[in-house]
Amino acid sequence: MNPNLKENKFKRALVLPFKPLFKLSPVSYVKHQYKYITHHKLNLKNPVRYTEKLQYLRLFVYPKDPLVSKAAGRWGVREFVKEKGFEENLVPTYGCYDKFSDIDFDKLPEQFVLKCTHACAFNEIILNKNNWDKAASEKKFNKWLKTNYGKKTMERHYSPIKPQIIVEKYLGFDENLPTEYKIHVFNGKAKYMYVVTGRGVDIRYNNYYIDWTPFDGAQFNGWKKRDEKLPIPKDWDKMVKMAEKLASDFPFVRVDLYYIDGKIYFSEMTFTPAKGTLIFDDDKADFKIGEWLNIKNYLK
Repeated sequence: MNPNLKENKFKRALVLPFKPLFKLSPVSYVKHQYKYITHHKLNLKNPVRYTEKLQYLRLFVYPKDPLVSKAAGRWGVREFVKEKGFEENLVPTYGCYDKFSDIDFDKLPEQFVLKCTHACAFNEIILNKNNWDKAASEKKFNKWLKTNYGKKTMERHYSPIKPQIIVEKYLGFDENLPTEYKIHVFNGKAKYMYVVTGRGVDIRYNNYYIDWTPFDGAQFNGWKKRDEKLPIPKDWDKMVKMAEKLASDFPFVRVDLYYIDGKIYFSEMTFTPAKGTLIFDDDKADFKIGEWLNIKNYLK
């Protein structure tokens, strides 16, 4: 495991009070955040590492591209996916609402998923509607809807997205969430991915090249993998082609898909995974993946 994963708690305590000041300058904030988390100095003039190139896109490219904001939003991306010809692969929804109080929960099934449209990880899975603290959820979502996620995380492509709540069909089985395939596409070409299994029970992350050759060096942020061999979806080639078509307008994006009972479902598109502050088990992976991402046309 990469020794850079060890955090200096004393240093964190010293830095925390000055965090709002750093946010006055997005470039300064991102530089300090990158150095603090990864322990590497950020080179924005000649980015070489994958994580450096993600920071460049995060600061100077994606905030200026309305299509990125559309595809990053959980409601806007549905229209984007339809335009690309994959409407049948969208997860069924029960509606999109401006306020939590607008949702008629009596008309919803026992299980469903609530997601904010304008952020990452602002969501909740309801497994039993009759045994659920609705008041606590309402309080949480009301707070999330007021949060400028783009400003909070300095991923400013999220800021133009209208804060709403989308209600999706639950695709899991009992309490087991479906396996998720996170395909990383560089300049229109899928190069590697990781598979998320056991979410909600015993979550694990297995990294592979796009041909399913293990890419263990790309394990990041201390996440653990499964030792057993994972099955390759029957329609894997279709999944890769779908990801590449969805990603064709962008220098980089991660396309997340499900494969359930022989059907491909679209999950989401992520442009700056972990804010681009990934710590790989093997630091060489950061350079190797960086070779796949060409941003020379975007450099100032």
